[in-house]
Amino acid sequence: MDLGLTGKRAIVCASSRGLGRGCAEALAAEGVSLVINGRTAETLEATANAITAAHGVSVTPVVADIATPEGQAAVLEAAGTVDILINNAGGPPPGDYNDWGRDEWLSAVEQNMLTPILLMKAVLPGMIEREWGRIVNITSVSVKAPIPELGLSNGARAGLTGFVAGVSRQVARHGVTINNLLPGPFETDRLKSNFQNAADKTGKAVADITEARKQGNPSRRFGQPDEFGAYCAFLCSQHAGYVTGQNLLMDGGGYPGTL
Repeated sequence: MDLGLTGKRAIVCASSRGLGRGCAEALAAEGVSLVINGRTAETLEATANAITAAHGVSVTPVVADIATPEGQAAVLEAAGTVDILINNAGGPPPGDYNDWGRDEWLSAVEQNMLTPILLMKAVLPGMIEREWGRIVNITSVSVKAPIPELGLSNGARAGLTGFVAGVSRQVARHGVTINNLLPGPFETDRLKSNFQNAADKTGKAVADITEARKQGNPSRRFGQPDEFGAYCAFLCSQHAGYVTGQNLLMDGGGYPGTL
């Protein structure tokens, strides 16, 4: 299927690895030029070179913390005209709600709520003027089914979800869509670190925790970044213009609800 994205330009945040890289790879395969972002120069440069070599598109790496005003400004300046925005950022650390104070909450909200909102605000005027735009926010399955040890993430991402529910309806008439992709367990460094954290707390082996989590999912496996990227690319395509304001689960069937 031709997604109709050749010649478009995208910002993909936190895209040197994991789900962000999966999205960047999938968009590049459709002829989208990219501005990618990460905090580690060596890793980001290697990713940019690999994507360019594989897909022949322009890839501009911007080393910056996207959760800072300076990082956001650098990415937006490098991008210029933005047709597609993929918001992504690492989640706050797990823990117990009793241990989270004001600083921890402010950091979580800054990273997983305010940063994507500010980036959306920056690119929406141009998208509206051109009467075409796609925004996908990578959030979490915890928006629908809160995970107790990820309370900081639960709260901040729920706030972003509420904002998107309103603004997506305001801009839809201009040909701009905004959707949230809610990943469950994907095979990423983030998932591995969560398993290590659980092992440290319980004394269980990481391998045992990993296998138990895998067997606890209806698919009996973890998702892969490339399949996440493919779903993201479809949401950005010409064929998904009637899909907006949605929270789309991708979790192997792990969420047990009917709706």
